[in-house]
Amino acid sequence: MENNNENPNQLNIELNEQVAGGIYSNLAIITHSNSEFVADFVQIMPGVPKAQVRSRVIMSPENAKRLMKALAENISKYEAHNGVIKEDGGMVPPNIPMNFGGQNTEA
Repeated sequence: MENNNENPNQLNIELNEQVAGGIYSNLAIITHSNSEFVADFVQIMPGVPKAQVRSRVIMSPENAKRLMKALAENISKYEAHNGVIKEDGGMVPPNIPMNFGGQNTEA
């Protein structure tokens, strides 16, 4: 009997060194149209008046909803193990523009 561990529905995902290092973001600005969601991941540093978008992810509404569910599930698991995550407001200035001439956004 042959031991075949390959699943025909399995997806092999490659993670190269540059992407594996990740990027640091302490603000996400999310906008949408009728066909896509755009998440801009921003890095705000203390004492620096200019914030920089470090990464932009564009996805379909269906994938955005899947991401939301996956984040909610992972946050629940994290909090069950580590305690409730406190939301202290972080470093986001109160007057930060939350749109770029498009629809209102939420972070």
